[in-house]
Amino acid sequence: MKKSDYPLKRLIIVGSITGNTNTLAGNVPPKANLGDLRGLAGGLNGINGSPMIDGDDFDGAKAYKDSKVCNMLTMQEFHIRYHEETGITFASLYPGCIATTGLFREHIPLFRLLFPPFQKYITKGYVSEDEAGKRLAQVVSDLSLTKSGEYWSWNKSSASFENQLSEEASNPEKARRL
Repeated sequence: MKKSDYPLKRLIIVGSITGNTNTLAGNVPPKANLGDLRGLAGGLNGINGSPMIDGDDFDGAKAYKDSKVCNMLTMQEFHIRYHEETGITFASLYPGCIATTGLFREHIPLFRLLFPPFQKYITKGYVSEDEAGKRLAQVVSDLSLTKSGEYWSWNKSSASFENQLSEEASNPEKARRL
């Protein structure tokens, strides 16, 4: 990417408000928490460590949230290590709640039935896969979204904004170690 002649060099990583504990969605249990990264240090294989980054027993919902925290931390660390030298923009985004994908396939049927309309009509956080793709494309190509190190989100009127990362999702020591 550094050698590319393309003027908009960007590496974009998808994050989520579910991993961002400074939001309502991020405070729905189980909360994202990487702990001291001992599960990751042990190889995430359950033999020398744990299948979870924090070293605890496997929890699918928490694993998803923790993975999004890792994505946001990775983006931050790339920004710190490489942005100034390369000019590459490193950013993450929360494209919105895409409630109708297979992400919830392990949940009970009642949850899978009620969650999409809840997101559409109550929280207004639902977005279609097409809209989420457009938001990702916007972060990749929009000249107004060139600030490196940012975590982008959209408000209810579909305007992008710089979102705040939680303490866990912006921990510089965990980002460096990760």
